[in-house]
Amino acid sequence: MSAALEEFCGSIFWNASYLTRPDADLPVCFQQTVLVWVPLGFFWILAPWQLLPMCKSRAKKSSVTKLYIIKQVLATLLMLTAVAELALAFVEDTEQDPLPAVQYTNPSLYIATWLLVLLIHDARRFCLCRDSGILFCFWTLSLLCGILPFQSLLRRALQVGFGRKLYASLWSCPNPEVTASFLSSITFEWYTSMVFKGYRKPLEIEDIWELKGKDKTQAIYAVWEKNMKTAVRKAQAELEKRKRKKRRQKADPDRGNNMSKAQSQDVLVLEEKQPKRKKKGDKGDSGPRKDFPRGWLVKTLCKTFWQNLLLSVAFKLVHDGLVFVSPQLLKLLIAFVSDEESFAWQGYLYAILLFLTALIQSLCLQQYFSLCFQLGIKVRASLIAAIYKKALTMSSATRKESTVGETVNLMSADAQRFMDMANFIHQLWSSPLQIILSIVFLWGELGPSVLAGIAVMVLLIPINGFLVAKAKTIQVRNMKNKDERMKIMSEILNGIKILKLFAWEPSFEKRVNEIRAHELKDLVNFSYLQSISIFVFTCAPFLVSLASFAVYVLVDENNILDAQKAFTAISLFNVLRFPMAMLPLVLSSLVQTNVSTARLERYLGGEDLDSSAIHHNPIAGSAVRFSEATFAWEQDSNAAIRDVTLDIAPGSLVAVVGAVGSGKSSLVSAMLGEMENIKGHINIQGSLAYVPQQAWIQNATLKDNILFGSELDEARYQQVIKACALLPDLELLPAGDQTEIGEKGINLSGGQKQRVSLARAVYSNADIYVLDDPLSAVDAHVGKYLFKHVLGPKGLLQKKTRILVTHSISFLPQVDNIVVLVAGAVSEHGSYSTLLANRGAFAQFLNLYGSQEEDASEKNTTGTGNTTGLRQLEGLLSKRSTNSWKKAQEEPPKKLKGQQLIEKEAVETGKVKFSMYLRYLHAVGLWYSFWVAMGYVGQYAAFVGTNLWLSAWTDDAERYLNQTYPVEQRDLRIGVFGALGVSQALFLLFATLLCAHGAMRASRVMHQQLLSNILRVPMSFFDTTPTGRIVNRFAKDIFTIDETIPMSFRSWLSCFMAIISTLLMISLATPFFALIIIPLSIFYYFVLRFYVSTSRQLRRLDSVTRSPIYSHFGETVSGLSVIRAYGHQQRFLKQNESTMDINQKSVHSWIVSNRWLAIRLEFVGSLVVFFSGLLAVISKGTLEGGIVGLSVSSALNVTQTLNWLVRMSSELETNIVAVERVHEYTKVKNEAPWVTEKRPPRGWPSKGEIQFVDYKVRYRPELELVLQGITCNIASTEKVGVVGRTGAGKSSLTNCLFRLLEAAGGSILIDEVDIATIGLHDLRQNLTIIPQDPVLFTGTLRMNLDPFDQYTDEEVWKALELAHLKTYVQDLPEGLLHLVSEGGENLSVGQRQLVCLARAVLRKAKILILDEATAAVDLETDNLIQTTIRSEFADCTVLTIAHRLHTIMDSNRVMVLQAGRIVEYDSPEELLKKQGVFSVMAKDAGIVNTETTTFWAVAPDYKPDCGGVKLERC
Repeated sequence: MSAALEEFCGSIFWNASYLTRPDADLPVCFQQTVLVWVPLGFFWILAPWQLLPMCKSRAKKSSVTKLYIIKQVLATLLMLTAVAELALAFVEDTEQDPLPAVQYTNPSLYIATWLLVLLIHDARRFCLCRDSGILFCFWTLSLLCGILPFQSLLRRALQVGFGRKLYASLWSCPNPEVTASFLSSITFEWYTSMVFKGYRKPLEIEDIWELKGKDKTQAIYAVWEKNMKTAVRKAQAELEKRKRKKRRQKADPDRGNNMSKAQSQDVLVLEEKQPKRKKKGDKGDSGPRKDFPRGWLVKTLCKTFWQNLLLSVAFKLVHDGLVFVSPQLLKLLIAFVSDEESFAWQGYLYAILLFLTALIQSLCLQQYFSLCFQLGIKVRASLIAAIYKKALTMSSATRKESTVGETVNLMSADAQRFMDMANFIHQLWSSPLQIILSIVFLWGELGPSVLAGIAVMVLLIPINGFLVAKAKTIQVRNMKNKDERMKIMSEILNGIKILKLFAWEPSFEKRVNEIRAHELKDLVNFSYLQSISIFVFTCAPFLVSLASFAVYVLVDENNILDAQKAFTAISLFNVLRFPMAMLPLVLSSLVQTNVSTARLERYLGGEDLDSSAIHHNPIAGSAVRFSEATFAWEQDSNAAIRDVTLDIAPGSLVAVVGAVGSGKSSLVSAMLGEMENIKGHINIQGSLAYVPQQAWIQNATLKDNILFGSELDEARYQQVIKACALLPDLELLPAGDQTEIGEKGINLSGGQKQRVSLARAVYSNADIYVLDDPLSAVDAHVGKYLFKHVLGPKGLLQKKTRILVTHSISFLPQVDNIVVLVAGAVSEHGSYSTLLANRGAFAQFLNLYGSQEEDASEKNTTGTGNTTGLRQLEGLLSKRSTNSWKKAQEEPPKKLKGQQLIEKEAVETGKVKFSMYLRYLHAVGLWYSFWVAMGYVGQYAAFVGTNLWLSAWTDDAERYLNQTYPVEQRDLRIGVFGALGVSQALFLLFATLLCAHGAMRASRVMHQQLLSNILRVPMSFFDTTPTGRIVNRFAKDIFTIDETIPMSFRSWLSCFMAIISTLLMISLATPFFALIIIPLSIFYYFVLRFYVSTSRQLRRLDSVTRSPIYSHFGETVSGLSVIRAYGHQQRFLKQNESTMDINQKSVHSWIVSNRWLAIRLEFVGSLVVFFSGLLAVISKGTLEGGIVGLSVSSALNVTQTLNWLVRMSSELETNIVAVERVHEYTKVKNEAPWVTEKRPPRGWPSKGEIQFVDYKVRYRPELELVLQGITCNIASTEKVGVVGRTGAGKSSLTNCLFRLLEAAGGSILIDEVDIATIGLHDLRQNLTIIPQDPVLFTGTLRMNLDPFDQYTDEEVWKALELAHLKTYVQDLPEGLLHLVSEGGENLSVGQRQLVCLARAVLRKAKILILDEATAAVDLETDNLIQTTIRSEFADCTVLTIAHRLHTIMDSNRVMVLQAGRIVEYDSPEELLKKQGVFSVMAKDAGIVNTETTTFWAVAPDYKPDCGGVKLERC
């Protein structure tokens, strides 16, 4: 081969002696062939593909730019030089001896090449990105290969030389990534502008570049769906096969006789396997869980993303290969330093190669990571999109299998698992590969002694496994404590008013602190385990090297540890640590992903909705026709509607009636296609609109809820709002129809939701209206209005076909047709009069409902009270919160004072204040902090010591070059090496244990401060702050302080010390390195500052944009039937895609920002490696091999640590915000002190006289007065009723007595003591209230009556007896220890109210306040309460605030409030004669004199409604 080449060149091809001289050079022939052909070969193999855009593109070329012209001119010049070279060869050839062939071929090759380059430049004008990666690589290769001939030429002092041009084209466009040049792409340079922007101001979602077209959810999902369909089809075929096989086996059990033995055993095995598989499925339904198509998900993913997978494999392979090049280069470098004879150029070459290896390794790794993370977010996007689409199309049977919560979990948890798995999937083959290669290379260095080191590594795995398992059990226990604590906390916050009124805060504080103590005990145990685990992990690398080196030296005295062996081995052990740690993690993650795969396959492979039984054929004179329709909810269950044959004429109003459970809603669902068809069909002509029984409201503005994706037609819109009685509501809402409705319509009452739902249907202008009992949720008079203006014969919908399911009898005379359902079948249908005459089921139905409606009024008085309070509260909270300001921005009206109740939560932006770090360290304790830091310093001092000792040990090899190695010297070396290593680990253990203690102290202090402060803040704080926000402080932020911050702090300290110690070691070896540190650290600092601010904000944007995906999904699932009925699936899919894209772009941006940072930091790392190598070469004569090995092997490790330091800094900064948020709530202003110097006399109040002296009060400083100067006296044991319209200030009066509101002027005296001068608890413990909402807490019944255990059991039982609860409680198995569930849900509303009465009886204070105490109870309970109060509190002063006037007709005096002033105050008899405000109210209530407080007074609005039928009652 070389002979042929020598003939071709006319000179020697290769001679090694060229390199063994000081002015080393390569032979000319080698330069003319290999160095020319390598770049050209690369180019000609790959370049022709670059011409494809010319052939197939119909796109128009982009315009000619200056850059393009310059490139073409340069290429033309290069071509001309090649032509000149060829011409020169011919001229020289004629003058003298024939020239070698190479002189002709090379210029000819170059001419062809430059021509092709010209063409490629032109072809790239068809592409968005003008730049070509292949050209870039070709230029770079040519440049590298051209350097050597160039320096040869320079040496020969010839003036010929070709510089090859490097270029980078920069264009600007919405997403610079699209047009980024090759160089910019591999270094992520195009992202720099974003980092700068993020540094200058906190990034908003609008600042982030849009995704590239192919990265958008729609594009990814389109490909995925195509692949999924084919894969699922195959999997379903497999499933059918499995089912057939199973059926055959069941049907034919005796066939075994004809089988061979082996076959029958197979069958047995199969039969055994079958049940096992079922057990594995989730908790089955009644029978075994259904089988589902399996094994298609991973195939689909691979098929969809194969390009990404292949590319990342390529990058990872290159990277893994290069990882092992560095130790070999290190070995050569140490050999070079130890060898006096070696040439200087070799050293420089090694240093440069080290740098290049590190650089290429870093570029490959970052591309690989970038690809993996891209794969992760694409997989997540396609899975979420698939789940969402499935939710829109799945059948009701499949839907029953998973709850909304589970499905949202599929989206959040399972899709997230796939995303995490995608980041590390390649570790599955890469880790074993790296482990094998490391062992091979180590074997080469140390021989079999390596096995000792590897044995140590393998032994550490089970230890770690054991620790992890222990930690897991503690973690599980701790989650229980956490849940328990959060449960109590949310109860406290929901019932805070009761706690304040009864002065019960200390008791509950004690309960929370007890749970917290358990939690912290577990937490500190967990931290100890973690410390041991860290200890083991730190020991690992040093134990491994100790074991290997000790065995190596002890096995054979000829084995001497020299620098090459030691430091190459240590580098390789360092390489080995990563895959060893990663592999178990990846495997456990794989197991979890496997579970997720099964869950996703079951969900996505489920049955779709089959709507083939719903026909749309035109039939004259029929809008809806049922033909023997039989439908069931599930294929195998009982039919819910049977053999229904009905014809509904266009434009008619049909009422569907029947008892509860007779199949009315099922009939509607069958029409909507939501049920499984068993036989028959339904024909529907025209579009549908549907109003469900429970209104479904989207989280959007009221207007958007009504328009529901249709165009706005203002006139019609106004007409619809008016007809649906929404105008008065719009006036109440803060921003009219632009008010944003909270999730699930939280800031609308039930009736308002129903009317919005109806308005949506009316506005949609469909042909057929299906109305599932829309009038049940609205008040009777509103129902009549809606029927008249919307549904009835004269309403807006008179021309449409209306199918109305109803319970209300009063409307039936006005409908065209009535269908009566009994047990899912039509028992009769016809007009109202016909059915009455028939005396069938319908007449019975009327009888039943006549009597029921009569009881309804009583029911209403009992049932609704407890929810009204809640609704008022919710309405109050959220009505004023949500984004009512959208409209306010367009046309800012004058903002009313106090109109906005809820302040917007401050989102932290920008840098975290340094004081927060100090505050945390203070909480830890400054001494703790100091000693923890010292522990880390000690650890790294020992670490540097270990390494310096090793380097001295390896220099012994030089010192005892041709002598025997003294045994005592050997043992000393091993012993000290071991001791230093152990001390290193012990220092760390000391630091982490201290850290655990300190962190627990900080957690305790901060939680204690937060809790005690929250319990002491005034009531107004809870009115203006949503509970969610306070709960979040106790949940998320306390969790961060408990667990995340200590870890972040530890890691940060660790990284920081590691970097300092590494730089120290390099500087010890080569002092000049200290000079290089300064510019490098300046660069590092700036990169860090820029990155952290951008990254922090991107993380925030990610979490902010992620929750809409889940909430939109939850909303869709709950409103599925509505979306399908209106046929809006496509619109919702689109909306989901756009919501996803917004989140995707922030995640994508965050990923790129990490890669941008990593490349720059690794460049710093590569420079550290380069300079440590370079300085070692320069100061060759003065250095030992050991110290060089130490310096360079430390440098090789520094890159990763640099990366980690930035990560940790940014994480710490993100987490320390929790301290800031908790601190914010420990600084909220408190209410007055609980106990003051001035204590009231013992037994106060003994008489119970109350005096108001010109008393004024307002809720918050910026609001108007609610009580405007009240002056009155209430004598001892007097019974006073307080009445007035809503908002007159009745409840404010009680709030003032308990000082929930502080006076704005005037005073209240109780028994001559001014209540403003004593402590709150002294006041509140001596008054008693029976509140409007009976609030109970989880715990025993006894705890609810007497949380401080002040009373004996006898007293408690007596109180229960007086409250008429004794018999009930005696019948309970646990008696007084009966557990009350959350909010007292396991007691009825009436019983809860009686428990509150028992509390009051137990307290037996001199002053009793009844706040609407009987609003929520039925008449009987009300009577009981009144009797008890009359007998038990005869010698007390009683204030009763009443809405039902009859409850106060027997008071001594009645106080009538109006707009915060007393307008009348006298005995009821006097006031009735006076013809004033009170007598008007009494007339309304049907009270003529004080005696007529009969049933009619209780239910004044009760009118028996018999629907025009003469029944006995009427």
